[in-house]
Amino acid sequence: MFKNILNFFDKLEDYIRAHLSRYPILYTLVGAIAIVLFWRGVWHTADILQGQGGWLGWIFYEPTNLIIMLAILLASGLFVSYFIGDTVILSGLKQEKKTTEKTEKEIREESGQIGEIRSAIKDIKKEVDEIKEAVEKK
Repeated sequence: MFKNILNFFDKLEDYIRAHLSRYPILYTLVGAIAIVLFWRGVWHTADILQGQGGWLGWIFYEPTNLIIMLAILLASGLFVSYFIGDTVILSGLKQEKKTTEKTEKEIREESGQIGEIRSAIKDIKKEVDEIKEAVEKK
């Protein structure tokens, strides 16, 4: 039964995304409003739970909540990746320049290398398809 429900919502999501993607501004507005209202709900729920008092009041007391959530975000790795981003971290580890510091020549060279990689991937795909056809004939 759970699988059927999950399958239903998966198909519903695909249907909605397919239609909204044709109207990017509307899609953006719907998404932005939904995200803001979601976080508003989270915020107000936390306020309600804090107002309950007791251990819930203590957990949702702002300074305590900040420390708990910071620990969870640090432990899960989400703190750094969300606020800095994977691209910045990876470019720092590789000791690459920021895109704003790269010269036009360097950016063109990278674009050329990406084009070569895409071409090589297409060639590999073609060869794999030929091998697949040869195997299926046997």
